[in-house]
Amino acid sequence: MAMNSEVLDDLPLMELQQSAPGSLWMRPVEMICAALLTFIIAILLIGVTARYVFSSPIIWGDETASLAFLWLAMLGSAIAIDRHEHLRLTVFLHLISERKQKFVTTVGLLLTAVFLGSLLYPAIDYAIEESYVTSAALLIPMSWRASALPVGLGLMLAIVILHGVRVGNARMLLGAAVLVGAVGGLLFALEPALAFLGNWNIVLFLVFGVGILLAMGVPIAFCFGLGALSFLTFTSSVPIFVIVGRMDEGMSSIILLSVPIFVLLGCVLDATGMGKAIVEVLASLLGHVRAGMSYVLLGSMFLVSGISGSKVSDMATVAPALFPEMKRRGHKPPEMIALLATGAAMAETVPPSIVLIVLGSTAGVSIAGLFTSGFAIAMVLLLALAVLARWKSRHESMEGVRRASFGTIRKAVIVAAPALLLPFLIRSAVGGGVATATEVSTIAVLYALIIGATLYGGISLKKLYGMLVETAALSGAILMILGCASAMAWALTQTGFAFQLAQAVTGLPGGWLTFMAVTVAIFMVLGCVLEGLPAIVLMAPIMFPIAKTLGINDVHYSMVVVTAMNIGLIAPPIGIGFYIACKIGGVSPDEAMKAIWPYIGALLVGLVLIAVFPIFSTAFL
Repeated sequence: MAMNSEVLDDLPLMELQQSAPGSLWMRPVEMICAALLTFIIAILLIGVTARYVFSSPIIWGDETASLAFLWLAMLGSAIAIDRHEHLRLTVFLHLISERKQKFVTTVGLLLTAVFLGSLLYPAIDYAIEESYVTSAALLIPMSWRASALPVGLGLMLAIVILHGVRVGNARMLLGAAVLVGAVGGLLFALEPALAFLGNWNIVLFLVFGVGILLAMGVPIAFCFGLGALSFLTFTSSVPIFVIVGRMDEGMSSIILLSVPIFVLLGCVLDATGMGKAIVEVLASLLGHVRAGMSYVLLGSMFLVSGISGSKVSDMATVAPALFPEMKRRGHKPPEMIALLATGAAMAETVPPSIVLIVLGSTAGVSIAGLFTSGFAIAMVLLLALAVLARWKSRHESMEGVRRASFGTIRKAVIVAAPALLLPFLIRSAVGGGVATATEVSTIAVLYALIIGATLYGGISLKKLYGMLVETAALSGAILMILGCASAMAWALTQTGFAFQLAQAVTGLPGGWLTFMAVTVAIFMVLGCVLEGLPAIVLMAPIMFPIAKTLGINDVHYSMVVVTAMNIGLIAPPIGIGFYIACKIGGVSPDEAMKAIWPYIGALLVGLVLIAVFPIFSTAFL
């Protein structure tokens, strides 16, 4: 999660990172976001305390948190634009000259401005419409909440325009405007012809068009938004107003409140060193056996992921602590990177996984069920990787390796005990129905802050403020992807494409096993190109009803989807997880690319077992 901006400059797929502070004029917005996030956590903690301690639930708590959450999402997204932290594909930009890169970037910024500008008036209209609706608990107009949409869109539009002026000169801006205007004019002229294309417009706008935008380096959120906007504008009579409503719905699920809080939890984990303590206790227990450091790396990814919920945070915590000793024992850096990347993919289903939370919200699957099953699935994949790692380490140099003394182990366990307790606290609270994922996230943050302050050195107020702002930017970028992907998914479903796809898939020979194979192929490709969250929002509403008609358990299907998606996420040459692991470990992607395929093969073996045998996913439900 926290990555240096220099590290990310060469990544083919930009990951959200902790970059240098944004523009000075954005400081008030950053302060508001930090205050909103603090307020949301406080409200949720008060609600949990009132319900479980005093048996007196606060009826206005969720409504108040939801109001603040939409403002946090929109303002956080603006901060992410200002800091260049929105997720985007840049692999194709690196293939052209620097001057052409600047022109293409200028065109992308202009297109983003067109999207934001097109939605600004409908968003104002949407907020006015919401003023006639009164909230159930607070008894205030819903426009208080909906006003976040036009304010956020307007702020983002202003930032994008400023970036466009900085990136390109007057000639580039004029050329970009002429190009965008010409394409828009051509599409308007072709509207009668487009009407005869029917569902081929899906390929033209939502596949080909979005693909071009992705290749141009337009942030993924706005690729989806532009795809939906152009599709509805040029092929239907549906008002743009609908996109605003879909975006609001995509960002407003109460379950998604846990996303920024688990992101903050990952920041606390990094800052306090709780993750490092977990790594050290595993190293003291397993470091003396052959392939021991590989086991430690995989085990650390498993446990640390259960705290942070972020692949980047997991890898950045584990790699620096283990790679020096692994090198000393003869592990080759490309092999270490391969294990690190695949270990991150393995650990994605370990609670509190943000992907599982979003999937549960989008597909209507029990979060408690997903969290319970996620542990078992991660263990299957962990075993597959551990077997391969043991075989790979058969020639490992064990010279000078000694078993840790009992005193060393005891000290490491005592230091790490509070940190080790956290992932099991999260899992047991959600899986046992004691608290929701959102409530557990707030409790976990409070626990981590208190334990971090008393046992791990604490966090200064200045650093805590920076973490709050970073969390707001990261969450805003994630939620904007979800909002725009929801609008695009809605456009897809309105065409009848979902029904046609369902008919085509259910008509394939082989029944549910064939459908599982199709699912694996679809989500591996989408995971490779789009990253996890947008792929889920786009396809879950289409694929899950089909799975249900075929009698597939929704939790079982969820595990197959997430596992397939994460294998795609770390698969070269595009998978983002692969490149992040390479940068963290300081290894050339060309070297690591050859080493990672056997580990991907091990994950595929695990995926086949998970897909074919539902018992792995449902045994503990």
